[in-house]
Amino acid sequence: MFRIACLWLCVFILVATVWGQARMGGVPHYGREEKGSGEFTFVRTIYGADYGGRRRGSWAIDFPEADYHFILGVRDWAGTNLDISDEPRQLPIMDEKLFEYPLIYFVEPGYLELSDEEALRLREYVSRGGFLFLDDFWGEYEWENVVEQMKKVFPEYEIKDLPRDHTLFHCYFDIDEVVQVPGIGSWMRRGVTHEKGGIVPHYMGIEDKSGQVLVFIARNCDLGDAWEWIDDPGYPLKYGLAAYKVGINVIIYAMTH
Repeated sequence: MFRIACLWLCVFILVATVWGQARMGGVPHYGREEKGSGEFTFVRTIYGADYGGRRRGSWAIDFPEADYHFILGVRDWAGTNLDISDEPRQLPIMDEKLFEYPLIYFVEPGYLELSDEEALRLREYVSRGGFLFLDDFWGEYEWENVVEQMKKVFPEYEIKDLPRDHTLFHCYFDIDEVVQVPGIGSWMRRGVTHEKGGIVPHYMGIEDKSGQVLVFIARNCDLGDAWEWIDDPGYPLKYGLAAYKVGINVIIYAMTH
């Protein structure tokens, strides 16, 4: 309860501070002035996908504002002792530097298209202690693609809902419910938390034979949008709070298990 109360207080203070900033500028990119290199670096995965010809592809959705907001939240809002780097990274799957980082984040994996070589690289990455974090995909079509892509990496394992008493949900904050965190467009334009037919939210995972979670999957949720838009007065703070709690717990679990 103390941690949650502190997080609420810090979020309110920060939101009040950043409301005056232009949305396009977002939260200041602290690392551009102070090159901090901590024990954890937020790494966004660059992957290939057919995403309607957009310049940077689906991997770059919410980039870079979501990344900098989230770093700020982990470092300053939640009271963790985690030494997090000021600057996020963006790495292709085949980059050898991938093995230097304990967790990599995939946004919009409903569009993910892994080659056989990339699937083997991700399997090696996880076998060497890495952790995959998948977020922001909706509906049956994108879900089927996520299942297909993860089968390339882990053909022997299934994606399953994680029970609320799982260690991941209690390793820092206590997370007792699955909150459907909406994308900014769905909420602001339509006043709903779902899109593309993805009505029911899930916090899911891929576990190895020992029960160790290798991959965390937020299905029918958009944590990244909540990280990015938490300073927008039109985006409900309850969704931002839920998204930060999940993200922080995933990092703590990946770093300690």
